[in-house]
Amino acid sequence: MKNRRVFSLLLAGFLTVSLGTTAFASGTDAAIADVQAQKQEAEAGLAQAQANINSLESKKQELENYLSELNAEYEELTNSVAQLGIEAAQKEEELKAVKADLKKARKAADKQYEAMKVRIAYMYEKGGSTALEMLLSSASFAEFLNRAENVAQISEYDRKMLKKYEDLRASIRDQEKQVEDEAAEINTLMSERSAKQQEVQALAASTNESIHSYIYEISASQEEASALMSEINQADNSIASLMQQAEAERAAQEAAEAEAAASEENQGGEEDYDYNPDEDTADSSSSSTSSDVVVEEEDEEEAGSDGEYGNGEDGGNDAGSSEDSGSSNSGEGTYLGNFTLTAYCNCAQCCGTAGNLTASGTVPAAGRTVAMAGVPFGTQLLINGNVYTVEDLGTPYGHVDIFFDSHSDALSFGLQSADVYQLS
Repeated sequence: MKNRRVFSLLLAGFLTVSLGTTAFASGTDAAIADVQAQKQEAEAGLAQAQANINSLESKKQELENYLSELNAEYEELTNSVAQLGIEAAQKEEELKAVKADLKKARKAADKQYEAMKVRIAYMYEKGGSTALEMLLSSASFAEFLNRAENVAQISEYDRKMLKKYEDLRASIRDQEKQVEDEAAEINTLMSERSAKQQEVQALAASTNESIHSYIYEISASQEEASALMSEINQADNSIASLMQQAEAERAAQEAAEAEAAASEENQGGEEDYDYNPDEDTADSSSSSTSSDVVVEEEDEEEAGSDGEYGNGEDGGNDAGSSEDSGSSNSGEGTYLGNFTLTAYCNCAQCCGTAGNLTASGTVPAAGRTVAMAGVPFGTQLLINGNVYTVEDLGTPYGHVDIFFDSHSDALSFGLQSADVYQLS
């Protein structure tokens, strides 16, 4: 009974340890779930930040195109204002020349007018008899006609000169008005173009400020995206560490369970072996037939106890062997699991742009570089007898992307799976 009581205490202690280990493992799983939730939140934030960057880049490009149009319009207006300035200067010189011609014409007309007045005054203001006497004093009719024709020609000349004077003055006035109108029109256009030029210049300055504002926002969003990417990488590393910790805890729990099972079998054999002799001693006053039965039962129980112990020990060794074969530790390193394998190269089709460095900053190399999240950069993985180094990201934990020198080799590799070991 004493041994049974000891065994009960041992069993209770084992259950307590087992429950504690299970609870600890559950706590690790909960921590992994929390980190994964944080990673998903960071990934969602990264996607939003990238969308903001794309939107800002699009708006920035639109403003840059608009700024180019404004600069072209400003340059055109500048050239137009300069040309109008030249034309205005030419019209000013033309107006000066027209005014000078008008002044000369006025002087000539005034001189002609004064001469005409002198003749008229001489011919008509001195009295009509003078002209009549001049005609009547002619020696012949031919001379009379000649003198009369001269008087008529002088009168016709005066009328023509008066008409020419009036036409010249009207022409000069019309020309002067036309030049003045053209000059005013040029000045008006020049003022409008100058105002438009200032307006375009102000729009260009405002657009340039908006572009700089977008550049600042893009830079801030890129910093936010970089921080979120770092947070995602840290979450991947934390998940990998917690998964390794959970794997080690499970291995320790399985080892503890195996050891407790072996201890239970040992305690059971010893209890049966000690209990039967006591029972045989307590029943020593019984008949010889009963004693023989007890002895036979004792022998059978001893044999059974020895058999159970031996089987338990062998079973424990087999379990231990099975444990070693399925454990995360082996002669090849820490067994991580059977992972999905794919391939990629450093071309634009695989990576968006060609010739990029890895996420860890190294130059990728075939036979060495692989990409997988969840483990720190520099982690060495044993895959199909080859040792690779984690230097890049792009695939989740459990999916290894192997680097190749050419796109054709990556396509030939296709989709595979293999056991993956982490080397210490």
